Amino acid sequence: MNPRLRIPLAIVGFVSLVAVAISAIGSAAGPARRTASAGTPGAVSLVPGPHLIARSLAHDSRDHLVSVAANDPRGSRTVSTTSCARLYAAAGTGICLRLDGGLRTFEAVVLGPDLGRRRALPLVGVPNRAQVSPSGRMVAWTVFVTGDSYNGGRFSTRVGILDTRTGDLVSTLEDWSVRVDDRPYEAADLNFWGVTFTRDDGHFYATMSTAGRRYLVHGDLATHTLRTVRENVECPSLSPDGTRLAFKSAVDGDPRHGWRLSVLNLATATVTPLAETRSVDDQATWIDARTVAYAVARGRGHADVWQVPADGSGVPTLAIPDADSPATLAPPEASGEEPAA
Repeated sequence: MNPRLRIPLAIVGFVSLVAVAISAIGSAAGPARRTASAGTPGAVSLVPGPHLIARSLAHDSRDHLVSVAANDPRGSRTVSTTSCARLYAAAGTGICLRLDGGLRTFEAVVLGPDLGRRRALPLVGVPNRAQVSPSGRMVAWTVFVTGDSYNGGRFSTRVGILDTRTGDLVSTLEDWSVRVDDRPYEAADLNFWGVTFTRDDGHFYATMSTAGRRYLVHGDLATHTLRTVRENVECPSLSPDGTRLAFKSAVDGDPRHGWRLSVLNLATATVTPLAETRSVDDQATWIDARTVAYAVARGRGHADVWQVPADGSGVPTLAIPDADSPATLAPPEASGEEPAA
């Protein structure tokens, strides 16, 4: 790729991400102060079980957390009074990115199994991604920020990570030690987004962009180090057994052409394009060892959750209408040790 094109292409990618985030946040400005038309406080639980959760985009329950049966996700939904702009949950822990009361600021709220508020942290930016480790111990979020001098006032991304057990907070990855192609790397334009945790709670994968390129990186929380694994991998999501990553990649390396969902085998480096051929600008989630789910936009402020087999077979099927931010509450299916990172 011509080096002069790298920065514009990266900007295109960021602008697309920002447009999706702002659209979601715009719809959340009021509903945080509404009550759902169905459901009662505490009706939705994050206790592990055969359910999926998501953020409702239906007219009468917009932005509220909803629960559906895993074996019938298009069936009846239980609606909570809790509202989020982005959410995720695992092992009884939830992370809800939302407006902070009536102010035009945002917060990350750690939720317990009964959706009770455990801890809240202010977010300096617009919420975009949320994640919880399989054990429920670690939570992460991505926000859009402005004001980075290298970026001319345009949006950048920033990751935060919280250890809910110790209270240790990583407010940014930009001051961590980075290795690109196994060589030390320093740059002012580092951006990170889309964290996914390994089962040991000490490591994670994420996306890093720099100099117009986007990389899959592996992070070590103990040493505060990051190393690149592969180029053109965004918004990774680790499978329950830790052997595969679902991700989106820019078609022809150009975000202006949209994104394609694929699965990367970490041991063999084999990439399997999935049967979903529409552009998917989302961080997919594994609802079991064989299936990934993701949101597909349907006009401004609307989306549906779809699912597709993770082996490239089959066809996409509608999972949860009028929803996004899907997550499974089923315990992870462990089928062996995770590969060496």
